[in-house]
Amino acid sequence: MDFKEGTIIAIDKPYGMSSFGALARVRTMCSRKACHKVKIGHAGTLDPLATGVLVLCTGKMTKRIEEMQSHDKEYEATLQLGASTPSHDMEHDVDKTYPTEHLSLPLIEETLGLFVGDIQQVPPSYSACKINGQRAYDLKRKGRDVELSPKDIHIESIDILRYDDASKQLTIKVNCGKGTYIRALARDLGKALGSGAYLTALRRTRVGDIKVSDCIALDAFESWLDKQEYNI
Repeated sequence: MDFKEGTIIAIDKPYGMSSFGALARVRTMCSRKACHKVKIGHAGTLDPLATGVLVLCTGKMTKRIEEMQSHDKEYEATLQLGASTPSHDMEHDVDKTYPTEHLSLPLIEETLGLFVGDIQQVPPSYSACKINGQRAYDLKRKGRDVELSPKDIHIESIDILRYDDASKQLTIKVNCGKGTYIRALARDLGKALGSGAYLTALRRTRVGDIKVSDCIALDAFESWLDKQEYNI
């Protein structure tokens, strides 16, 4: 392992930690091992409440970050139908409830098909998108109104993994391209169904060829690092 020439490190980001927080912990451990500050960046963030594949690049490999950000991604997401939250996940409390008596698995399957292919998607207002140099989520947390423009995205496939009609919980697998917000997909599916929806769980299971099974748990990273042979 050569931190300066560059290494790709795939972390299984834990729940409740920001991507920047995970990156900072890895950088601290790598820098301690290398006896100098290691240059490191990430190839695509995950929300704090999401888990799974977080690709980090050190040294000269940071030049490949833009390329890696363009790789297709796979997610497993659990949605609660019948309600919505301001952030479209569990970061905020439910702010509205909806009727669900009309929901059925065939209706959900049909409606999900509307979101497969080349579509336009408005990013969540609680997101890292910038408006005049400021992050949208910072503006929202200050009580400001946020209007974001739709972006062109591609969703290759959406598969239903589980649907529990009693609880109205739906688990899906999504294969998609760069710039897709699964929280926004939940929001838009809820609108299309007339039932509302928000995420209760989100796990990124693949980025390009890197699967979550290839990743190192953050808590195990230091012991993994100690076992590596590397140039500093």
